[in-house]
Amino acid sequence: MIYAGIGARDTPDSVLTQMYAAGRYFAGRSVTLRSGGALGADAAFERGCSDGFGRKEIFLPFLNFNRNESLRYRPSKEARAHAMLFHPNWLALSCRGRDFMARNSEIILGADLKTPVDFVMCWTQGGEIIGGTGQGLRIANHYRIPIFNLGSMDTHVVREKVLELLSKG
Repeated sequence: MIYAGIGARDTPDSVLTQMYAAGRYFAGRSVTLRSGGALGADAAFERGCSDGFGRKEIFLPFLNFNRNESLRYRPSKEARAHAMLFHPNWLALSCRGRDFMARNSEIILGADLKTPVDFVMCWTQGGEIIGGTGQGLRIANHYRIPIFNLGSMDTHVVREKVLELLSKG
């Protein structure tokens, strides 16, 4: 199984702790993390995954983003074209901004854009579809990928639903 661990840079500390724990838990169950190397939620999932010696695919907008050493950087032209379909104001984005949005296509669908995650775990303020995380959520919604947003769902409900998915996986 593969999950996207994403969310806002300003995710509350209490939720970051839960994301770290989830990253370790999933690592111990051979569930691969996909994320984007951003500070906050992405970093918490990745630290948990690394501490649990898990598999991860970290997609960066550019080399050494936030000092992340992932070699998956600079989204493909195909990822950019895909991302354009889901962004509400693509033409207003800078070249760099488009790379940030395109990496969300790769996080949700894989480098080949054909290998979707099994679910998304994230945090956005009030569960809103906003910011860079919102791009990933729009893509996940389109492909009917389950989303567990800790900004709008009770932690216990998220845990139950994720465990149910893992048991089917």
